[in-house]
Amino acid sequence: MQGKERWLERLFRMQRNLYIGGDKIGRDDERLGPVLSVVGLTYDLARDPAYAELMTATSHLTGERINRFCHVHQSPEDLHKKQDMTRMICQKVSGCVRRCMGVDALNAIYTVSYEADRERPGETAYHENFKKWLARFQSQDMMGCCAQTDVKGDRMKRPHEQPDPDSYVHVVERNREGIVVRGCKLHISEASIADEILVLPTRALLPQDRDYAVSFVVPGDWEGVKQLVTIHNYRRRDHFPRGFDAGATDSYVIFDDVFVPWERVFLCGEHKHGGILALLFALFHRHSYSGCKPALGDLLLGTCVLAAEVNGIGKAKHVNDKLAEIIKITELGYAAGFTASALAKPEVYIPGRGMQPYGPGNYIPNSIYCNVGRCLTGESVFHEMEMLADIAGGMPATFPYEGEFVNPEVKDLARKYTTRCQNISPESQAQLWRYIGDVAVSGKAGCAMFGALHGGGSPRMEKIGITSQYDIEKRKDLVRKISGMED
Repeated sequence: MQGKERWLERLFRMQRNLYIGGDKIGRDDERLGPVLSVVGLTYDLARDPAYAELMTATSHLTGERINRFCHVHQSPEDLHKKQDMTRMICQKVSGCVRRCMGVDALNAIYTVSYEADRERPGETAYHENFKKWLARFQSQDMMGCCAQTDVKGDRMKRPHEQPDPDSYVHVVERNREGIVVRGCKLHISEASIADEILVLPTRALLPQDRDYAVSFVVPGDWEGVKQLVTIHNYRRRDHFPRGFDAGATDSYVIFDDVFVPWERVFLCGEHKHGGILALLFALFHRHSYSGCKPALGDLLLGTCVLAAEVNGIGKAKHVNDKLAEIIKITELGYAAGFTASALAKPEVYIPGRGMQPYGPGNYIPNSIYCNVGRCLTGESVFHEMEMLADIAGGMPATFPYEGEFVNPEVKDLARKYTTRCQNISPESQAQLWRYIGDVAVSGKAGCAMFGALHGGGSPRMEKIGITSQYDIEKRKDLVRKISGMED
């Protein structure tokens, strides 16, 4: 494992293709500092012996010890550890770990590229090319992101029906050396600081959509790639620093007639596998949420308890009820993910055929439990924030700026009139209100809540996954027999 230093060296050497607020910047721009700190921790913890069991794995390709964020899951135990690793890191950075998109995408592409080659034996070498790329990705401990979501245009039309064909990323040219692609992927978390961007389809595809059934990988600064970046940082602190200053970014990744050599192409025209690849990434990513969402529940629970103590309502019945509800959501989400790991198999659900063996033997989490856990926690995001608002009251929304606490004219008054609890120091109370302001009423908090609802697929998509794959007929038969129905 090469570590954080080599990753940062690679980033800072990249071509400038990030556009932020009208500026064209490099990866060394200070506004990216907080998100670099988040991802940097995933490198530091992998080198810490205390976290080695969770943070590292043995590559099935090389036998070398690698960062778990570069690993293809070889067993249910691998999936358990990914879930626990994600929960642990998210607890430390107070939110998303920013690196799970890459590992979820590489697991999906690894699986589907194998099956695509089996369909056309001797004609394609997607899987072997991906394994070669993956071995380098692992040995250099690279940071990857996943570019899946397309602009989509008219959502009532399929890709090939769009008035603007660039509404979905698609192949515009094929030749002996490779392909040329055009389009845009949006909401792409951490594309701005990724070594490599893994691209895959966003939906089920028809034969007429074959040009949209494309998967490939390119460096983040590849020729023709432009990124329109939004940065989600907390308000700057000058006097009372946070325990950890986290940040995030999202990109519109534009492929402006980008050439991709065949060795970096892992699907091109196989529409059935393109749809499976879209679903499979979503499945792996929803499993990752069974680690991060419980971590956010852990943090929310601690925040609510401290806010209640500062406000003097720690023993109130309505507070206890809310704490119990947060715990239920948190641990049910975790339990669903744990069960999805325990029931993992090298199988996927094929409509009309049920569960079928799929891929070269790597493990895929159980779809029903992935979707149940993700849907439950996703739908609870805004309700949980409502519970925090009820316990905390209005203080986080109107808390004075930190400058008022160092201004000699008003600092004593600011301290006096923001202190509520005699058992917690005024300084700690102020830090708590500032923190709640960060995670609940800031611009970054709003973006995070929308992401927590829609990331990995909205609850509507998860409900479709649940009901389409669950054996509902079996449950009908149970009731027919018990009730004595004749037909």
